[in-house]
Formats: sequence, C-alpha cells, structure tokens
Amino acid sequence: MNVGQVCKREVISAYRATPLGDAARLMRANHVGSLVVVDEGEGGRVPVGVLTDRDIVVAVVASDLNPRTLTVGEVMAADPITIREEASILDAMEVMRRRGIRRVPVVAATGELAGIVTFDDLLGIVGEQLGGFVRAMAIERVQEAHYRK
Repeated sequence: MNVGQVCKREVISAYRATPLGDAARLMRANHVGSLVVVDEGEGGRVPVGVLTDRDIVVAVVASDLNPRTLTVGEVMAADPITIREEASILDAMEVMRRRGIRRVPVVAATGELAGIVTFDDLLGIVGEQLGGFVRAMAIERVQEAHYRK
C-alpha cells in the first residue's frame, strides 16, 4: 500500500498573499490545524510552504505582532517536506518520525499537490493491519491446537 492510496485528496490550501486572518478563518471553517501553501504551476498547485495554527500562535500572537498586517507567506514554514504518492506508508511514517512532523503534503511525480497524509491516518491503517495479523495468528493457534488432539 502506498501513500497515494491512503492520502486525503481534498487539501485545504492558501496562497502566500492570503491575509493571515483569512487563513485562520479557513482553518476554523474546515476544522484543520494546517494549510498547505501553494503557488500555481503550469499543471496545478505546487506546495511552497505549510502554515499551522501553532505557527500563528508562536510567531504572531506570542510575539505581539498584528495578524491583520501579515500574510501567510510571512508566517509559513517555507520549503515543506513532501512525499511522493508512490512512497510506502512505512516510508511516510519514517519521514514524519525523523522530522518531528504529523502531516505531510503528498505530491505527484510532477511535484504538484496530490493530497495530504497525517500521522494519525497512517497509524490507523498500520493498526488495522496489525490487528489482522494478530487475528490470523490466533486462528492459526486454534487450528494447530485442534489438529494436535
């Protein structure tokens, strides 16, 4: 199973020039804690940054800056870590663990935004697969006990 098979294809995004207040309202309206910041490329949207609710709190609110005067591009984390659609789920989890992040934009081979995958999404899938493995092992034990009688 690869990241392209499990990622969310509907990604809430913003542009660098989006006013920060508009971005915060977009997060609230969509019940998300981050936005993928994109530029329009020849074939579609290309990720150029990520803006999180934490970025707004730490970089703006805690620094006593006026959010009404800032844009997404002034606060976002530029050059986001991305992962290709073809990458495995385990590769995605390793990237997240190594970088200390919980969500990663997914890109097509062309570099265009294809989706987003979160650590929680991946953990749920791995948990289901491990549960299936445990169930198979339990059945095997029952069958083995039955044949040994």
